[in-house]
Amino acid sequence: MSARSGGGQPKEAAVNRAAAPRPHFAVRGIYGGVPTTLLQSGKTLADYGINAVWIGTGALTRASVELLREQKAQVYAEFNTMHHSPFLKDDPDAAPVGSDGRVCPPPDGWQGICPTHPAYRKERMDAFRAVLADFDVDGIWLDYHHSHASWEQAEPNLPDTCFCARCLARFQEETETRLPDEPVRASARLLGPLRAQWTAWRCALFTDWVRELRQIRDAVRPAALLGTFHCPWTDTERGGALAHKLAIDLRAQKAHVDVFSIMPYHARFGHANDVKWIARQTAWLGRFLDITGREPGPAAARGAKRIWPIVQIADWGETVPLAQVGPVLEAGTRLPATGVTIFNWGSLAAQADKVEALGAFYRAIANVR
Repeated sequence: MSARSGGGQPKEAAVNRAAAPRPHFAVRGIYGGVPTTLLQSGKTLADYGINAVWIGTGALTRASVELLREQKAQVYAEFNTMHHSPFLKDDPDAAPVGSDGRVCPPPDGWQGICPTHPAYRKERMDAFRAVLADFDVDGIWLDYHHSHASWEQAEPNLPDTCFCARCLARFQEETETRLPDEPVRASARLLGPLRAQWTAWRCALFTDWVRELRQIRDAVRPAALLGTFHCPWTDTERGGALAHKLAIDLRAQKAHVDVFSIMPYHARFGHANDVKWIARQTAWLGRFLDITGREPGPAAARGAKRIWPIVQIADWGETVPLAQVGPVLEAGTRLPATGVTIFNWGSLAAQADKVEALGAFYRAIANVR
């Protein structure tokens, strides 16, 4: 491929026009595992301005952590909370129940789990504890911490769940509300006149998971950050689906989460030609959570909350052209963001031009030439 962009200017110069040094920026990351192809070619992560790597807990090894430490990179684990589908093989009663009183099929193949299933919650908490105990990570990020749904696409699939006998009983007990004995009639009440109360209860339930996960983090590896990858919608988009459908209460979770990693995948979510959508969604999150990104160092050390978006430069659904790499990263690195990572290395590794553009941008904002 040519090393020059349109107009005859070097590709790196074209990227750097939008990439000024950002001294407030702490993290320049990649998501999706150790970039072994770069390292095997004799390159270092520093050559590309990369100083952080996110790895799924299923792929996390002591060797990978040690390798990244040798590269002077921060290591962050990704932990699946509410979509660990293998659990259903031995405990099928953990499958979410729809408003028709039947087990709800996985929307577009994304299998969620009932949030009140006690054995599932214990299994996830035990697994979370084990990751923190076994690996010297700088942080651990919650993933899929939402109800049974498929929202990572331009047109989301958002069934209403969970109306199992266990959830209905807990709701009635904890809210002192009487529901009809018949599940379909009960769900009709919960999605009708009791919708606000039902939504608040479900959001509190998912937030309580975060509270317990934070408690484990504090006990096992207190220096590690607790982050969350989450849906990029505002609180009013799609009829308030963030809360009504996904049971995500970001303000409540703020008490427990250190870093919010909003997921504005512009191409995947129907904004392929509107890169600035990334910055708009991140700016909304900062206003919504009262996070400015301007807190001084000592304030951050005392626990100031942070926003580190994960942005899409790999192809998934829609193609992300090479020319968008710089603009995507520029939009993702505006305040209130103080860190950024990219989705995803597994797909990006074979796209050498994009990798070089990523490195040019990261070096520029780190002020390393």
